[in-house]
Amino acid sequence: MFAIGGCHLLNDTLQAVIPAMFPVLEAERGLTFTQLGFIFFALNMVASVLQPVVGYFSDKRPMPYALPIGMTFSLVGMAGLAIAPSYWLILLSVIILGFGSAVFHPEGSRVSFLAAGNKRGLSQSIYQVGGNTGQALAPLISAFVLVPLGQKGAAVFIIVAAVGIVLLSRISAWYKQQLELEKQNNRKKVLLSSIGELTKRQITIALTLILTIIFARSFYVTNVTSFYIFYLLDEYGLKIAQGQLLIFLFMALGAAGTFFGGPMADRIGRKNVIVLSLLVPLPLCLLLPYVSLWAVGPLLAAIGFFIMLSFSVTVIYAQELVPSKIGTMAGLTVGLAFGMGAIGAVVIGRLMDVIGIFPTMVIASFLPFIGLVGLMLPKDQKITVTKPSS
Repeated sequence: MFAIGGCHLLNDTLQAVIPAMFPVLEAERGLTFTQLGFIFFALNMVASVLQPVVGYFSDKRPMPYALPIGMTFSLVGMAGLAIAPSYWLILLSVIILGFGSAVFHPEGSRVSFLAAGNKRGLSQSIYQVGGNTGQALAPLISAFVLVPLGQKGAAVFIIVAAVGIVLLSRISAWYKQQLELEKQNNRKKVLLSSIGELTKRQITIALTLILTIIFARSFYVTNVTSFYIFYLLDEYGLKIAQGQLLIFLFMALGAAGTFFGGPMADRIGRKNVIVLSLLVPLPLCLLLPYVSLWAVGPLLAAIGFFIMLSFSVTVIYAQELVPSKIGTMAGLTVGLAFGMGAIGAVVIGRLMDVIGIFPTMVIASFLPFIGLVGLMLPKDQKITVTKPSS
């Protein structure tokens, strides 16, 4: 569990380099907010579209060594990003990076499932908190690596990809061994669902509600992680490094929320954690564009923690809706998070170019209201595992 969580951290650290580089690309390459949005769109849309496809095929035929292969693509993309002299080559590099991420996530989630036992919430939280911690490093990467070194500073992260390839090769060997044991015992490991029997129509509606929640959450998180820095610079007159530390606070507390959400869901239920994650951030998001600088940090910390509390839980909930499709559901939910973030980056970047930074932040503050559809989700129950009598 911890090994695949650590590799998830490395994978998402590589992805975090892209938004971390936005202030550098704006200064060095003279890119517009719309162009920056399309860079983020290219990265996350490739990862989004391909994840369910990879998950679908891995459900039919698991591919243990796809993990280091995916990380190899990420290494190539990062090397290209460091030396890309033009906007179009930057786009190509992030597409390659996105492909590597798309290959990694569904198979990584399957490794987490195989290692979980009956602690699905804890296992998924360890796996997802690795990724969210990697994403949380974006502001620090920007402040302490990319701002001093510029675009070529991305080359530092080739080392991160290389370490990931080595670790994932070891994990893949364990993964292959588990599959061989399943084959020898002629018994495939299956996921126990806490949701109970639902009709196909009920499953479709519930899955649609989960995807809507992911849409609202991803759109808002993209706004904060990729574009709120420009609001901090413009509204409060902060320097890039100062602003990025506040973004880091949001993402670090988001990673903490991701970790606590899974075990909490094991105790009080999936839906209860999802609803808590929806209701608490609403008033805080509405306040954020209007507060004084001293209040920005506490608000960002609280919003980050609660809005990400349901990140791993929505993945588990979707997998329990369709327990025979572990990889597909992981690819669909996490992939959709990337995809909605990609679309959000384009929309937000365009709005900032057209109507300005402050009005865009105000509009974005209403996004969490969309997630209230989660109140209509079917309620889950605690899973009880009965041991066979000796």
